[in-house]
Amino acid sequence: MSSSQTTTLQSVTKGSSLQEADNARISKQSLPKPPVFDDKYEEREYLKGRLAATFRLFAKYGFDDGVAGHVTLRDPVDPDTFWVNPLGVPFAHLKRSDLVQLDHDGVILAGGPVRVINKAAYLILAAIHMERPDVNCAAHCHSIYARTFCAFGKTLDMTTQDACAFYNDHSVYEQYHGIVLSTEEGDRVSEALGNNKAVLMQHHGPLTVGRTIEETAFWYATLEKVCYSQLTIDTIAAGRGIPVKAISDEEAMDAYKTLGSPFIGWFAAQPMYQVIHKETNAAYLS
Repeated sequence: MSSSQTTTLQSVTKGSSLQEADNARISKQSLPKPPVFDDKYEEREYLKGRLAATFRLFAKYGFDDGVAGHVTLRDPVDPDTFWVNPLGVPFAHLKRSDLVQLDHDGVILAGGPVRVINKAAYLILAAIHMERPDVNCAAHCHSIYARTFCAFGKTLDMTTQDACAFYNDHSVYEQYHGIVLSTEEGDRVSEALGNNKAVLMQHHGPLTVGRTIEETAFWYATLEKVCYSQLTIDTIAAGRGIPVKAISDEEAMDAYKTLGSPFIGWFAAQPMYQVIHKETNAAYLS
């Protein structure tokens, strides 16, 4: 891993792209950036550790629900394969050595002692990894608030600053066909996701993607909280009979350029991973 990995940000001008936002500076303060590896096998072990930490985080936040939920990581050594959590291993106990490697046909290639996977993990997420070469991680759980909001089959209202991270960058999949058991369903979900960072699957739950594990996890955690805010705002507005003032398109786009970029997703997640590392005494790395 390279020794000094830092980046800077600056104020974002209107019309600038997300990549420009990532390369810009809002201050002279130097910020960390994702590590770069010369050795792909070293990178694999590092990323598997981050993936294991993500499951510990999701358990801490209450995103686990029985055996439902999965987060996938594209393998840096063999990008046509990915790593995922084994079925039935609690998120709160999951370790790097538990992770399972499989190909896009669902064939298990390597992994820990429990080599059983959730079929939907590769039917949905494998399709996304195949269609989106920019996606290195994808997360889907049945967390309560986003799952509840998904029932409405609508996109988020831009009523909070945090929601603007998803401005014109999330979609809805309205076709519910029961438990995902076919590649066709995975393809339909992937198509509904498009080039966005999130898709709300009606009657099912949320899914987020990213270039990094941390970015993906942060978008998922943020989406869950934004859905909670949306449900609360809608309930209070209906109860009091008052309209909700939405953020204008221009203001939402300005906020999105600052809050919705891949680097910001990665950087904003760093405290989460620092906390779980200390709280678990790095037990997830075994």
